[in-house]
This record gives sequence, structure tokens and C-alpha cells, in this order.
Amino acid sequence: PDAEKSPSYWNKGARRRLELALALQPAAQRTKNIILFMGDGMGLSTMSAARIYKGQLAGGSGEESVLAMETFPHMALAKTYTIDRQVPDSAGTGTAYLCGVKANAKTLGLSGAATYGKCRTTFGNEVDSILHRARLAGKSVGIVTTTRVQHASPGAAYAHSASRSWYADANMPKEALRDGCKDIAYQLVHNTDINVILGGGRMYMTPKRTPDPEYPEDPDQNGTRKDGRDLIAEWLSAKQGARYVWDKKGLDAVEDDSVSHLMGRSITACTTGNASSCPPLSRGADRDTKQPQHGPSSPCGRIDHGHHSGRAKQALMEAVMLDQAVARAGELTSPLDTLTVVTADHSHVFTFGGNTPRGNSIFGLAPKKAKDKRAYTSILYGNGPGYNIRDGGRPAASLPAAEDKDYRQQAAVPLETETHSGEDVVVLAQGPMAHLFHGVQEQHYIAHAMAYAACLEPY
Repeated sequence: PDAEKSPSYWNKGARRRLELALALQPAAQRTKNIILFMGDGMGLSTMSAARIYKGQLAGGSGEESVLAMETFPHMALAKTYTIDRQVPDSAGTGTAYLCGVKANAKTLGLSGAATYGKCRTTFGNEVDSILHRARLAGKSVGIVTTTRVQHASPGAAYAHSASRSWYADANMPKEALRDGCKDIAYQLVHNTDINVILGGGRMYMTPKRTPDPEYPEDPDQNGTRKDGRDLIAEWLSAKQGARYVWDKKGLDAVEDDSVSHLMGRSITACTTGNASSCPPLSRGADRDTKQPQHGPSSPCGRIDHGHHSGRAKQALMEAVMLDQAVARAGELTSPLDTLTVVTADHSHVFTFGGNTPRGNSIFGLAPKKAKDKRAYTSILYGNGPGYNIRDGGRPAASLPAAEDKDYRQQAAVPLETETHSGEDVVVLAQGPMAHLFHGVQEQHYIAHAMAYAACLEPY
């Protein structure tokens, strides 16, 4: 725009930002509510690209766009390593930002004294999440996720497991069952009294060969439990005012204020570009924030899934959808009594560059060809399934193929799935005690700052 060519345009914008910064005062009072939005795999490069994509979806050049989460006044960086890994996974990081201790990779809700895959190291090493402590303090709590509820990120809110993969008893080794460990789905309904549970993973809740209500003719969607337990039925019978739904139509029909507990389960997870049977994350935010007092919620795990498959458009679509949920939660709550925190568990080996001009499609091509005389996309991955060598060289990238949601951007190193990366992730916050989020912090500090803001144990 021509206005940007004038120094006064930038000077006026900076002055407005200075005035806002000078007027900013710490809200140093106890928070009534906490909402934690966690974009699984939403590193800084993903946030920057999602900002551009959001602006381009709205018809702009994209770079000047602003995500809802970026309007939060306080920010920190979190170091994501786990006790045993330089580059972390979602289980060890989930234990950090939810339970307040650094842990080993692939373990959930356990201190670093526990060993991955060793059931007996579970006992005595359990650590409780801030969600669990909020419920004990009398608050309503909820989890809304676009992944399976038994996935590592939401699982750290309620489970104590030596393996993030022990979704149901059928996924556990005989030794672990014999030693008394419980699967993550069992712990979901027995460990913490969670008021709102929205997400995938239905098959882990019902007996083996139980037909799925949505896909009764597909045996691959049947229940998987070997112990014969129907955990959904157990949950319903144990709660007064409980309601169970399994699709968006059922969720939309829940308007009764007498419903104190709500479980909404899809078969696996809401898949990018085909979520007709799944509640949008923003709709889940509606449901979760209708509870009078609520604790942490809302992981958006499909960002991670898009990156792992090397499909950047899927990851960025999910990041934009997460931001829509952040905006919607802001409409339903007040920063006067609600602390809202947005962060990620880890980043990915995802980048965009190539001297692209202003307004270039975020999924578009770099303006000049590479040294091999072939075009390449601005977005690239350090490793993953996008690695492709044909006849001694890489294929040239082209449009419109690179704009498709299933397009795999090229990767430097061939791997079956793209990996996480080890750099810090951003933590954004607004509301009471949001100023506690500052500087560069260890990731487990997030749980402590939230607990302090709400006067929860150990504060």
C-alpha cells in the first residue's frame, strides 16, 4: 500500500503501540478462570506462516495480518527439552506445562524418576496436573482437543503412564497389566472428575468388536478393549447430569443447563478438511467456557499431525482454526477474571524463505530457481516424507499443485515422518497475573504460573 511508503505511517503505528505499552498495568489479582490453548507443534515459524495465511484467506497480502493470540499483552519463551532429550516429544512436554515438572520423553504425569515402558516405575512417581488440582479446588474443568483424548498432550492432564502409547488395555504389554498399571482411557474416566471431555479416541473406550455408532459396518472402527469394559457407560452411570454425544449434531442439541458433565467422542480425531462429524475447536470452546468456573483446556493437535506428514497447508489450516477458537473464547470471557494462555509443546523442522516478495502465497514458489535450475516452494522441511529424488535430482515444484492441502513440501532428509525441533516456543497470556509470563523460562514454569494465578496447590 502507498501509505506504507511514508515514514509517518510507521511512526504513527509505533506511537500507538508505545501508548498501549505505557498504559499497560499488571493485573495482580487472583484469577477465577484459566484457559490454556496448546497448539501441538506450533513453533514460531508456524505462527508466522499462519498469520500470513490468515491474512491471505481474508484477501490481503498477509504479512500485516494479526492473529487473535498475538493481541495478548504478555509473552515469554519456553525451553522445551525433556530430562532425557534435547528435542522433545508431546508427552514429556505435556507433563511439564500441565504438571509443573520436567520429565522423560514418552511418559505422562510422572516425574523423571519413572522409566519409559517400565510399569513398576509408575508407582510413587505420579505428579498431578493443574487440571486435577483445579477440580479438587472445586472448579469445573474441561478438555477440548482435535486429537484423541488419550493422546499425549491432553493425556498429561489426567493420566499417570509409563508409556504414552498405552491408549487401551489392548495396547499394553502383559507385564504392565500384570504389575497393575492402567491404560490411559481407563484413567480418563477414573482419575479426575472432568466436566467436559471433547475429542477423539472412541474405540479405546468400548469392548473389542463393539460396532462403532457412526461406522457400524467398518470393523476397523470397532472397540478395542480386551477387558470387556464399556468406559463410556461407566462414566455415564457414575455422574449425575452426564450427557454423551458422538457427533456435531448431538453436541449442538445439548442446551440443557442441568448437564454438569459432557463427553463428546469422535472415532479417532477431527481430520483436516473433513470434520463434518466433529465439533470445531471454536464450538468446543463455546461448550467448555459455559461451565461457571473452568480450568485448563483445548489442545489443537492436528497442527502437529500436518507437519509430521510434511503437509504444511494442513498444519497451517489447523493453526488458523486454533486462533479462531482463541478469538471465540475471548468473546465468551473477560480478561478481568480469566487468565488465557496460548502456547505450544514443541516446534517442527518447518521453515519458509527464499526471498519471496510481499504478498507471495505462503504456499507459493520462490521467485528464483535453485542452483539445480528447478523451482522450489518457499516452505520447506528439514526432514520428512517430502524428500524426493528422481533421476538423480529433485523434481521441480509447480503451481497449482503446491497449493493443494495434500501437497508435501520438499524435505532435505528422507524420513517416514517429519520430526519435532528443539527451539523455544512462545507463551502468550492475558488476564489476571498474565505478567508472570515474561522472559525465557523452563517449560514447567507455565504450570506454576497458572497455579499461582488461581491460588491452586502448591500456592
